[in-house]
Amino acid sequence: MHKENYSPKLTNEDLAPAKKDWSWYNIFSFWMSDVHSMGGYIVAASLFALGLASWQVFVALIVGIVIVQIAANLVAKPSQVSGVPYAVIARQSFGVYGANIPALIRGLIAVSWYGIQTWLASNALMLIVLKFYPSLSPLTESSFAGLSAIGWICFGIMWILQALVFWKGMNAIKVFIDWAGPLVYVVMFALAAWLISQVGWSNISFNLGGKTLTASEQFAQTLVAIALVVSYFSGPLLNFGDFSRYGKSMKQVKKGNFWGLPFNFVFFSLITVITVSGTYSLFGKIVTDPLETVAMIDNTFAVVLGLLTVLTATIGINIVANFVSAGFDFSNIFPQKLSFRSGGMIAAIGSVLITPWNLFNSPELIHYTLDVLAAFIGPLFGILIADFYLIKKQKVEIDDLFNDKNTGAYWYKNGYNPKAIAALIPAVIVGLVLTLIPSLQHLAPFNWFIGATLGLSFYYFLAREANVKVKVAIPDQS
Repeated sequence: MHKENYSPKLTNEDLAPAKKDWSWYNIFSFWMSDVHSMGGYIVAASLFALGLASWQVFVALIVGIVIVQIAANLVAKPSQVSGVPYAVIARQSFGVYGANIPALIRGLIAVSWYGIQTWLASNALMLIVLKFYPSLSPLTESSFAGLSAIGWICFGIMWILQALVFWKGMNAIKVFIDWAGPLVYVVMFALAAWLISQVGWSNISFNLGGKTLTASEQFAQTLVAIALVVSYFSGPLLNFGDFSRYGKSMKQVKKGNFWGLPFNFVFFSLITVITVSGTYSLFGKIVTDPLETVAMIDNTFAVVLGLLTVLTATIGINIVANFVSAGFDFSNIFPQKLSFRSGGMIAAIGSVLITPWNLFNSPELIHYTLDVLAAFIGPLFGILIADFYLIKKQKVEIDDLFNDKNTGAYWYKNGYNPKAIAALIPAVIVGLVLTLIPSLQHLAPFNWFIGATLGLSFYYFLAREANVKVKVAIPDQS
């Protein structure tokens, strides 16, 4: 079947197999954009405040990020060999129409986080504006829907800037993330060097917790730290097929994953801890928010450079983790009416309507959001892995991903695979129960692991007897 024979109900230019022209460096830059953000900074710093020894934190960091690397390699392959985004490769397990279920779930999650990240970036912009134009401070007093007038202005500016980068398409996004990640490193190095010059190397400590834990508590906290690392990357991990589809080969993708994950994340964490430790020595308190750290520096140029870097980093992660994925997800639901661009713009509009500043003002709600997110993403990951590696044996019929006839390999029952849906529902329910029932909430940080295991197990058990007809095997390019 040629592309012109693909069903219009299932395809458009953005969803069809893509040109594979990304090198390992482009994949490396993708992960840099994910790591070098306010969220990445705060997660890395917070691990050192759990009360663990520095070597225990680094064990947790390394184990957690290696788990992410292995999972990223597994997620990457089906999309890399077929050249299609996650929403399309999910048709292999959920059916050509059933794939709209994971696409919609993931799209709605992206809308929420897109709004939150945009609002965080707008706070950085507001700091710059008020520093240079203090006469605008009265605009912080009035509010509409929970956000001040200047807050709305800064949010609008950030919203438009991100939309412009996204609207230019994947090539513009590739260029943006290629230089955004290294730029953040330059400023992080400069900030760390400045802090060391102020307090001296002898006052930099890798133990920030100040707690005394028993051996069993240390072991439990180490497991929690590993789970936090994996949970933080769970969203971009499931989305990774949206980018690995452009990889020249699996060898290039794996190389990019190695340098972008274990190497990059641990190195970034080291710089983060030096910076946070420096703030403790200089200001008398641990400052885990890079915005607050930069704002304390008594140098206008340094403040502006630092805040602009935070803006750049936040735009980077927002585009790769939320905008791109939502674009493919919503486009997959209505391929004839929604392109990648229009799908992304729907997510951007939705991100305003949910008033993310109200969501983020409640730490409890954010805690539940993270756990609920993992409750959905874990099972979706498990089902993808079980289907591609255990049931289909790494074989995919690309043309049938776009075939809505009942002869297609992924038609199942009216375009839906009941087995995938039956595996997803109980796996998600278990994660939600762990999140919402107080006596079980100590298990909620492990939702991704539990959900991935249950999703994989349920699907494999239900689908192993199915007689799946796959006509063409894709050769291993690893």
